[in-house]
Amino acid sequence: MPSLPILVLNSGSSSIKFSIYEAGDGERTRLLEGAVDGIGTDLGKFWIKDEGGNKLVDQTPALPNRAVAFKIVADALHSGDFPAPAAIGHRTVCGGPTVRENQLITPRLIDEIDSYAALAPLHTPIAVYIMREALRLFPGTPNFAILDTYFHRTIPEVAARMPIPDEYVALGVRRYGYHGISYESIIYQLQPNVPEKLIVAHLGNGASISAIRGGKCLDTSMALTPTSGIISGSRTGDIDPGVLIFILKKIAETTSGALDAAEKLENVVSKQSGLLGVSGLSNDMRDLRESIQEGNARARLAVDKFTWTIARWIGSYVAELNGLDMLVFTGGIGENDIASRAEICAGLGALGIVVDPVRNNVRGEAVISAESSPVTVRVIPPAEDLIIVNHVVRLLATPSAELSF
Repeated sequence: MPSLPILVLNSGSSSIKFSIYEAGDGERTRLLEGAVDGIGTDLGKFWIKDEGGNKLVDQTPALPNRAVAFKIVADALHSGDFPAPAAIGHRTVCGGPTVRENQLITPRLIDEIDSYAALAPLHTPIAVYIMREALRLFPGTPNFAILDTYFHRTIPEVAARMPIPDEYVALGVRRYGYHGISYESIIYQLQPNVPEKLIVAHLGNGASISAIRGGKCLDTSMALTPTSGIISGSRTGDIDPGVLIFILKKIAETTSGALDAAEKLENVVSKQSGLLGVSGLSNDMRDLRESIQEGNARARLAVDKFTWTIARWIGSYVAELNGLDMLVFTGGIGENDIASRAEICAGLGALGIVVDPVRNNVRGEAVISAESSPVTVRVIPPAEDLIIVNHVVRLLATPSAELSF
């Protein structure tokens, strides 16, 4: 295949990140990366860096909405100052029960993904909007949906099935898993020596953990939606369903309409809980660590809740895997929060997980386990854009407009 520039688009609730890679036979070179951040504000940020990290664009435009934000990106890429993309890969958090494979984007596929937007309400609506705009603003350029749920399609039915009546299962209620592109990138970076029994903890503002056997997902903490699993920045993680029923009843006392009440409950579990809810202060681990130094007991409790929960998941996954060869930390907290890694692993010596405090005193890629540790513990930054490019290259080599649902 000739060398082609591939554009990667990764949209969030308040930002659009992008990069361009030059992709040829076995070669991947990142040419640039950039972002528009602060969507919905009068003082956003728009920047582009080259492969050396040098700022090519550094602006502070008003970003009243996602339409303005994406047009800024499109205009820059159409300016002639940067390579015109030969194909575009879209990070797609969830395609629902019918879209399980990475594939070419068509208007019909976008409608199908949009019909399950409730599964990832913070991500899917803007991703769907950008897909439609990309088809319009980059006519003739093939666009591909690369799914976070794709990596988790190997989860066995015993883990994927919810203990609920068939009528709800038929609506697509099951464990899908998220952060799959991140997990896939860890497997890619571990090649050719992928451990047989591996646990990867993707820890950031959104946090999840996966048990991986032979390079394939066996189980993962996030289920129907990204709200489940581990407590994260503003999400509850797993919680007694009776708590949700109790809160919903309280909301219903002052709310007219079932849908309005459900939306208020969703706001509680997705945006007001987690580290933010427990601390009453912030969803950012850096803020909480600073407050702990100042003696803030609620910040301490929030962080303890976070690390305690992750240690419990690691223990359960060691049991599910019947042992463990390697534990990997990734994501913003996983890479950079030295204290969180130490606190998570402090009580896991009985499972063979022993962290060396000197080796752990690092940010970025490293082996942090002690020489005596039966389990290797590593920090590996994710390479999600690279995985998206790899999938786009594969799909370009076997093009088809047929949908896989």
